[in-house]
Order: sequence, then structure tokens, then C-alpha cells
Amino acid sequence: MTDMTPHADEHKKSDHNDKKKADTKQVGKALRKAEHHIEILDKRHDDDIEHRLERADASSKLLSSVWDEPPAELLRFRLGDRLTDVDGGSTPGFPGNKAQGERFIAISSSEVARYQQLLYANGTKGSPRRMLIVLQGMDASGKGGIVRHVFSQTDPMGIHYHGFGAPTKEELAHDYLWRVRRELPKPGWISLFDRSHYEDIVMPHIYGTFPEDVWRARYDQVNEFEHELVDSGCTVIKIFLVVTKDKQKEHFLTRLSDPTKHWKFDVSDLDARARWNEYMAAWQEVFEKTSTPEAPWYLVPADNRWYSRAVVSELLRTSLRDMGLSWPPLNCDADAMRRRLDEE
Repeated sequence: MTDMTPHADEHKKSDHNDKKKADTKQVGKALRKAEHHIEILDKRHDDDIEHRLERADASSKLLSSVWDEPPAELLRFRLGDRLTDVDGGSTPGFPGNKAQGERFIAISSSEVARYQQLLYANGTKGSPRRMLIVLQGMDASGKGGIVRHVFSQTDPMGIHYHGFGAPTKEELAHDYLWRVRRELPKPGWISLFDRSHYEDIVMPHIYGTFPEDVWRARYDQVNEFEHELVDSGCTVIKIFLVVTKDKQKEHFLTRLSDPTKHWKFDVSDLDARARWNEYMAAWQEVFEKTSTPEAPWYLVPADNRWYSRAVVSELLRTSLRDMGLSWPPLNCDADAMRRRLDEE
């Protein structure tokens, strides 16, 4: 009897390749359509505010149609999920390739900039709306790169970036949230935290720098802190970049081989790597105790940096869009102002 297994495998491979080609073709079509829609939006200045906002909303939804499933649903942490089950090398929800992912980021960044300007404009007129983005992950997970790529087209006025390291003597003299409150976004602003108040739970959990009853009490304190933020008009997006141990090693070796990247490397990076499993367990507990409906955690595979950047751009853009903001009206008589200018 002839063994048909090799033929069956060939058919499966062929079917997979055909599906991949169909997926990338569909993604390319959606990206072209979104790009065309945005070009029209940028050229049309005669529409009233309502119609321009409707066009921006439609453009954003066209971009979102690239995803098989919204990252906000697909990657949201839910009780029962395990950090160690997340495949850092996967690209869930995005059926396209790397080139299409990077193209998505470029197009989405222009729309992030549009909504960021809208948020800032409202902040200058008294709106309390603002946004806090928390970026966490093991060393070399790509936190800095996300900031550079996702916010590449935004106006620096309205964006605040802060990286949290080990607390200084001044910071240790205060409550652990003191230094965090100082960096929170002002009305209309977006603050990005590279590491955050969660370090004040994870580090003592692993290294025992505070008694267990002290750091465990911080779970409820952080939940209350974020609840107050959301209630006051601040959208909170918490992202953990999931990088595999092998990929982290690859990044570390690159840093050690490139003199221009030596500044990024520290011996403590390897000390943390040696306690990888302890970090995974500590972060698992963080997600279980602090991923709330109003401030959920998203576990984002990060071995493919183009993918993690695309996810963050999607989460950011849709969160800004869903604020439902409109452009603030002119607070004076436009005709009168024109007459004054004509009279100069």
C-alpha cells in the first residue's frame, strides 16, 4: 500500500501558503483603502467639524479592519490566562507580514497624531480628558522603540515620557506613589511610563526589600489610585511586552557586540535574567490582582517588534477615537476678527 502521508503534508503546506497569500492580499487592500481615505480627509478643509470627525472615525475603522480580531479583546488579560502561555514570537490577530505591519504603523501614527492634537486642544479649553500609558516588560522587550515609532508623528506639546528607575533618596523619603503622581498627564496630555508604580510591587516581591504585608497592600492601593484616575477623566492603558528568553539573549548579545549600544547594557540585566521564573510569577500575580475592567492589562507578544508596535498603535488610536471628542469652538466673533486683520 502506498504511503500518502507526504502528499497530505504537501497539500496542507500548499493550503497554508494559499491562505497566507490571500490574507496578505486582503491586508494590502485594506491598507490602501485606509490610506486613500486619509489622503482625502487631509485635503478636505471645507467640511464642517461634524463631517470631518465622521471621516476621521471612518478612516480609523478602516485601519482596524486589518485585524482579524481587535487587540483590545484578543490580548486583554483575563483570569485564568497565564503569562507563561503567551508565545512571544506570535502575531495574534494580524494576518499580514512584517512589511505590512510597518506600513500599518506609519498610517496609524498619522491618525494617532490627529487624535492627540484633538485631545490637547480640548485640554486647553478645560476638558479633564487625558491618557496614561504604562509600558512594562523584561529588559530588551522594546519599550523605548514603541515610544519612538508609535509617536513618531505626534506633537511634542502634549506628550510626556518618563522612565522610572530605582527610587532616589528623595523619592524614598515619600510614599511610593509620590514620584508617580508627579509625572501624571495634565489635562489634554498623554503620559508614557517606561516602567511604573508596578515596580514597587514586583521588585520587593522578588528581592524582599520590603516586608510582604507592605508590598501586598499595594495591590489594593494601586487599584484605588487607578480608579481615581479613570474617574477624573484619565484613560489608563497598561501593556506588558512579552519577550522570550531566547529573543532577550539575542538582543543582549547585539548590545554587547555594538559599541553604540553598550550604554544600554548593565550587569543587573543578567541578574534579573537569572531570576526569570521569579519575575514571571510576580508579574502573573500583578495581572491577576490589578487587571480591572476600567484599567485592564494587555499581554503583547514582543519578539517581533513591528507587531508589538502595531498593537500599541491600534490600542492608542482606538482609545483616543473612542473618547468622542470634538474640536473646541471659537470663543470670539470670527467676522469681527477678520475685520480687525483687514484694517491693519
